[in-house]
Amino acid sequence: MKAVGIILAGGNNNRMGVLSNKRAIAAMPVGGNFRCIDFALSSMTNSRIQQVAVLTQYNARSLNEHLSSSKWWNFGRKQGGLFVFTPTVTADNSWWYRGTADAIYQNIEFLKRCHEPYVIISSGDCVYKVDFNKILDYHIDKRADITIAVKDMSADADVSRFGVIRMNEESRVIDFDEKPMVAKSNTVSTGIYVMRRRQLIELLEQCASEDRWNFVTDILIRHKDMKRIYGYKLEGYWNNISTVDSYYRTNMDFLKPDVRKYFFHDAPEIFTKVDDLPPAKFNDGSEVRNSLVASGCIVNSKVENSILFKEAFIGKNCVIKNSIILNDVYIGDNTHIENCIVESRGTLKPNTYYCGEGEILVVSGERTRYEI
Repeated sequence: MKAVGIILAGGNNNRMGVLSNKRAIAAMPVGGNFRCIDFALSSMTNSRIQQVAVLTQYNARSLNEHLSSSKWWNFGRKQGGLFVFTPTVTADNSWWYRGTADAIYQNIEFLKRCHEPYVIISSGDCVYKVDFNKILDYHIDKRADITIAVKDMSADADVSRFGVIRMNEESRVIDFDEKPMVAKSNTVSTGIYVMRRRQLIELLEQCASEDRWNFVTDILIRHKDMKRIYGYKLEGYWNNISTVDSYYRTNMDFLKPDVRKYFFHDAPEIFTKVDDLPPAKFNDGSEVRNSLVASGCIVNSKVENSILFKEAFIGKNCVIKNSIILNDVYIGDNTHIENCIVESRGTLKPNTYYCGEGEILVVSGERTRYEI
């Protein structure tokens, strides 16, 4: 592969509520066994990208633990590998990352030491499966300065939280509006960019000299009329999980047979860190319909249209419906949960009722099991 990969995984926003209080968005569990960043990492390794840098910052402990070994994504090589960079205090700099451009700039020595002519930048908060070779070939054929992977959203989708793009008949970007109040298009940026490594270094150094720190506004939008910026349309599944609603809907998509087949069965596969857990156990009284149940779970009740992540325990006479139960949750007997996301490592007392009406309810159970 002629490119080096960079995954931006240090950001945070308040739209995830308590779900992002103790973890980075890129570390959010997805699809029963995966973390969100697994999809970007898997696409990188499946595209034969040998060097990948992950830039972490906010609540990075869980994410860094997940990335503690590169072998799960086949990056443990003599040449190349997986590099995790966090903000570092030096004699010249004591800043945290002030923006996406600054995050890459503070690690610019990594880019300067690489030999690959191109760079592929991706965000860590999206669920997708992409062959980056096709985007790179498109970039070279178009003789583009920058290529942005874009996605046509449905007519009823809320695109105001994305970068909205308009292209001409040649797919050249003619307008780029970041998080507009009123969108003029339903084509959005997926946060995947391709450009020459030397050009990226020059643009980052120029931004830093002018105290500009944001990759989208200070590089892409600022240079859209001066650089040849093209859009590459993604055809497969793509979704961003940076809000509670989008996180819920993305997980629920995995209950659809075509989505499960696309990610779990169709090549290339998605990789993740593997925990040595026993298979899920279904005791007398359990009834599971159209649900994903991960390893280590114990189920004693009714589960319908739901996703149970690793080591969840469901007590007797419970009803779990249209809900997401995150890792290591204990649910007591006679509990009803509907249209909810239950935060990990919580304990829900017996004889309780939780139901999201009109919007998804995020439930944080007591953590008495972990008190000393």
